[in-house]
Amino acid sequence: MTSREDDTKSTNRVLRISQLDALELNKALEQLVWSQFSQCFHGFKPGLLARFEPEVKAFLWLFLWRFTIYSKNATVGQSVLNIQYKKDLSSNTHYFPPSKNQKLWYAACTIGGRWLEERCYDLFRNHHLASFGKVKQCVNLVFGLLKLGELVNFLIFLQRGKFATLTERFLGIHSVFCKPQNMREVGFEYMNRELLWHGFAEFLIFLLPLINIQKLKAKLSSWCIPLTGAPSSDTTSLSSGKECSLCGEWPTMPHIIGCEHIFCYYCVKSSFLFDMYFTCPKCGKEVHSVQPLKSGIEMSEVNAP
Repeated sequence: MTSREDDTKSTNRVLRISQLDALELNKALEQLVWSQFSQCFHGFKPGLLARFEPEVKAFLWLFLWRFTIYSKNATVGQSVLNIQYKKDLSSNTHYFPPSKNQKLWYAACTIGGRWLEERCYDLFRNHHLASFGKVKQCVNLVFGLLKLGELVNFLIFLQRGKFATLTERFLGIHSVFCKPQNMREVGFEYMNRELLWHGFAEFLIFLLPLINIQKLKAKLSSWCIPLTGAPSSDTTSLSSGKECSLCGEWPTMPHIIGCEHIFCYYCVKSSFLFDMYFTCPKCGKEVHSVQPLKSGIEMSEVNAP
């Protein structure tokens, strides 16, 4: 009998990660409700809700508490994860829901505690009187001790897996599964594949800015179309001066960069300012200086057969 009871307890035990996920889902829901509610006052005067923000939030959280914990014995995050609250009765394995007093105290500790903290912060921030100095120190000390208690409770929770919050430990309620839970099976094939692709994508993001795409393209084009030799006469300049090597149009204010190809002034200047390692897209020669074409090319000479 004892071994069977131990087996039922071990199977009904809620994982720590599930309890923490439920808390995170509750926070996400509260942020979503508050953002949707604040958008209703988007067209009103700015700062309209600032004076009554703690009270409005407390009313919204109380509304959520009424239709979650008070009626269903579970928060929204717990309902998603098949979890609910139960009285901490170690001598009995049957399910006993939290009592009405425990639910009311839960609302007072969670909703009332957050409202009191925010309201006290606003009051002490707005009043700069010396008489409030000792009261402020006492309130800060009390809240500091509560935060310390939450930290100690969280460390105990990580060790024992019970009472995820200080409120649960104070009220004597803990999380159990609503229905019998099967063994949790985790497949690591999808996770490994995602980690591999994310690592590869981050490597490409790091590597791509270090590669000069334009220079690489010019190198590849020079390998595919090898040059026969470097021209030295003006006839080659005339033949290549019919179009800009970048835009392919008639060169406006023709300039050269040290090779036989001709460019528009604005094309080559903007490319050189954008990339200090700019090379000729035709032959791949690096830019040493941008100089105007000295030999005057007449339209009739270029178009002549």
